[in-house]
Amino acid sequence: MKTAPLSWSEQSGWSLPPDPLPDAGLVMVFSNDPYFRSESCFSGLRALFPEAHIVGCSSAGSVQGVEISDDGVVATAIKLERSSLRIAAVDVDAGVSACDIGEKLIAGLAAPDLRHVFVLSDGMRVNGSDLARGLNKAGVAVTGGLAGDGERFQSTWVMADAPAREGVIVAVGFYGPITVSSGCFAGWVEFGTDRIVTRSEGNVVYEIDDQPALQLYKRYLGEQADGLPYSGLRFPLSIQASKDDLPLTRTLLAVDEEANSLTFAGDVPQGYVCKLMQANLDSLIDSAGQAAESAMPDQTSRDGLCLLVSCVGRRLVMGQLIEEELDIVRERLGEGMAMTGFYSYGELAPFSGLMQCQLHNQTMTLTTLYE
Repeated sequence: MKTAPLSWSEQSGWSLPPDPLPDAGLVMVFSNDPYFRSESCFSGLRALFPEAHIVGCSSAGSVQGVEISDDGVVATAIKLERSSLRIAAVDVDAGVSACDIGEKLIAGLAAPDLRHVFVLSDGMRVNGSDLARGLNKAGVAVTGGLAGDGERFQSTWVMADAPAREGVIVAVGFYGPITVSSGCFAGWVEFGTDRIVTRSEGNVVYEIDDQPALQLYKRYLGEQADGLPYSGLRFPLSIQASKDDLPLTRTLLAVDEEANSLTFAGDVPQGYVCKLMQANLDSLIDSAGQAAESAMPDQTSRDGLCLLVSCVGRRLVMGQLIEEELDIVRERLGEGMAMTGFYSYGELAPFSGLMQCQLHNQTMTLTTLYE
């Protein structure tokens, strides 16, 4: 596997390395810049890489190496030397469930030698929990994430061999002699008492412990409640079917003052146990290191590609310390590992040794690929 990083800025256009791999088979692109949404962004990449699949999404911060950017575009050209890849893309249909869309999407990649699927999805129009359920029906490991829109939460865009558009989900299938591993850890700390979600529909929670959910949340946040929903990124919700099950983390996306409800970035089923969480900066940084250790298949084969999907909420909480979680990933994976990715509105990955993909929030999720 060979990789080549490149970037675009308004001042200098595309900046290329000495060998940009013009015969690359895949180019991964991430951006929090309006230019990403233009036809000229895609056409410029197509001119540079005439044979490649060009896949990417809008972000809440784009990663190249150990640096995060909000301006311009970052891209990585990838040339597989022994394995192969295919892509499939679908448009989100308001009349079709995300589960059915996910099942259709991954069916388009089915083959006996399919080893892994990496998915990028619109982050505002898709129920990520339902999408994960559909993706799991193929019985193959899946990772990826939901596109971001900075701190705006207005619209998200996906590029799939065409100029970026809203309402798109794209999947990249990897085939043959390729080794893929993943790691997913959060690092948030629970606080307060266990409570029960007593009324919810999908990702909208109306009552917790038979109390209006928004009012309860505001009491916990105190003065920070004035900044909702944005301040809610600092206080995600831990949910689990029972105390014997592994917890998942859910990020707050919106509040409805009239309905006294909370809208999260993934499903919060009625009857689940829930608990508020808060940041511990050391734990957040350590969790990135744990994700890197989990995503490292062995100690001898260190050259490859790491696709990194972290959460916008982690970036908000960590502030200027955010690059420390990238530094620890680099330290654990080694200098031979090319790194690219984005800060997202939701992460897709298996969790705690389970093969099935799940939607996560507030996690650091890594996918490493080796030939």
